[in-house]
Amino acid sequence: MRQSAAERHDRLLALVREHGTARVADLADRLGVSPVTARRDVEALAAKGLLDRVHGQVSWPERRAAPESARRSGEGLVLGLLAPSATYYFAEVIRGAHEAAARAGARLILRISDYRPEEDRARTESLLAAGAEGVLVAPGWRGPEDRTAYGDWLAELPVPAVLLERRADPGSPLDALDRVVSDHGHGVLLAVRHLLGLGHGTPLLVARGDSPTALAVRAGYAEALATLGLTAPGPVIDSVPADQDPAGFERAVRALHEAVGSGRTSAALVHNDVDAIEIVQRLAELGVKVPEDLALIAYDDEVAALADTPLTAVAPPKRQVGRYATELLVERLTEDPTEDTARRHLSLLPRLRVRSSCGTPGGASGASPGTPGGAA
Repeated sequence: MRQSAAERHDRLLALVREHGTARVADLADRLGVSPVTARRDVEALAAKGLLDRVHGQVSWPERRAAPESARRSGEGLVLGLLAPSATYYFAEVIRGAHEAAARAGARLILRISDYRPEEDRARTESLLAAGAEGVLVAPGWRGPEDRTAYGDWLAELPVPAVLLERRADPGSPLDALDRVVSDHGHGVLLAVRHLLGLGHGTPLLVARGDSPTALAVRAGYAEALATLGLTAPGPVIDSVPADQDPAGFERAVRALHEAVGSGRTSAALVHNDVDAIEIVQRLAELGVKVPEDLALIAYDDEVAALADTPLTAVAPPKRQVGRYATELLVERLTEDPTEDTARRHLSLLPRLRVRSSCGTPGGASGASPGTPGGAA
């Protein structure tokens, strides 16, 4: 399969980093490309300061001492970011990281794993080969089994690393890494309290189970019910993408429809936004309207405001996760190496953005954005 220019550049940088110096002709042979292509790649990488080129040879650039003021600020640093996706939830995380890197005078380079955790290590190593001096890592884990199978290598990285939106098993090597996460348990508690405040009984949870966020929402739901002394009106309804599993999606809709029709619930929390919008549309076809018959809160707040009836949603602080993680990584790279500074686990609190899907004062489904519990 033909490799992309980015993949070829990663391989070229890895070869030079391994050997220190290399002839352009030898690199062409090792990469299986023409001398012209190798020379063009070398020129592009040298222009970015990733290689030094002299008389037909290239070498790994020596780190030049920066002024003390630049060292403290992070100016000139190269940071790597591994994300499972560049769209939906992680687009905002990446944006926050990029903005923070730019403010520090650092350069951010990106790799995407496409939720293939078996490729996380190779993608991260390619960031190092491209010159990353520290990395922000959001592994492509989908569940605890991926964390167990594809997590240990993170604790062995030769550069500072910060975990993004991922937690480690307590006491594990990964638990000793810096990390910045959203407190999804807090976000679920906000949603449940808001619905109770509008006069509803315990809401049902409709949630996926295919990502760390989905699993954290499920765990947060159980914790919220225990904290508030509530009993669930029924088991968690398993949600699946309508385009990938139409039959499974229909089962989830029918289960929620039955719960509303039987009077077991008048409120629901749905993870994620896309599923929530499609569930609302399908429920309307079955005669259940939001918010008249069902108060509904979505989780993620990526596209919830764009629904026909704008959805109240829990909004994890995605952009701030990227920003604070980048600032923490820059701090690690510029701090005095003689200081034994403590690692940090930073949890950021989601907010509840109240819109139309829970009703209005005096209406069938309760309160307005001005009522207590509307925003955190």
